[in-house]
Amino acid sequence: MRAVIQRVCLARVLVDARVAGEIREGLVALVAFEKGDDEGVVARTADKLARLRIFGDRAGKMNLSLLDTGFSALLVPNFTVAGSTCKGHRPSFDPALEPEKASALFARLVATMEEIGVRTESGVFGAHMSVELVNDGPVTVMLEI
Repeated sequence: MRAVIQRVCLARVLVDARVAGEIREGLVALVAFEKGDDEGVVARTADKLARLRIFGDRAGKMNLSLLDTGFSALLVPNFTVAGSTCKGHRPSFDPALEPEKASALFARLVATMEEIGVRTESGVFGAHMSVELVNDGPVTVMLEI
C-alpha cells in the first residue's frame, strides 16, 4: 500500500460535478493498494493515518494527529500512486492490486477509519474524480506499508 498524504485546510472530491466527499481541516490521502496487500495492511494503514502527527500543537510543532485534533480524513482511491517510473517514460501500473480486490480493501479502509473514531469522507472507486484541496503548510508525506 502506498499513499500520498497532504495536510489540508479544506478539500473535496467531485464526481460528475457532484461532491462525493468534502472536509475542512484534516488530511487527504491518495491511496493505492498493491499486489499482496490484505486486511492486515488496511488495519495498519488506518492506524497510521489516524495517529500520524502532522498537525501543529500550541508551539507550532507537528505533534498532533487526527485523533488528537478531531480533524477529518478524505480518502481518495488512486491506483496511479502504485505506478513505477523506474523504466522509460511511461509509468507501469503492474504493482497495483486488481480493481475488485483493491475496491474491497479501500471500502474496508474507510470503514476502519470511522471505527477508530476519525470522521472520514471518500472519493468513488473507479470513477473519474476531480480533487480540490488547499494544502496547509504545505505538508505532504509518503506512506508505504
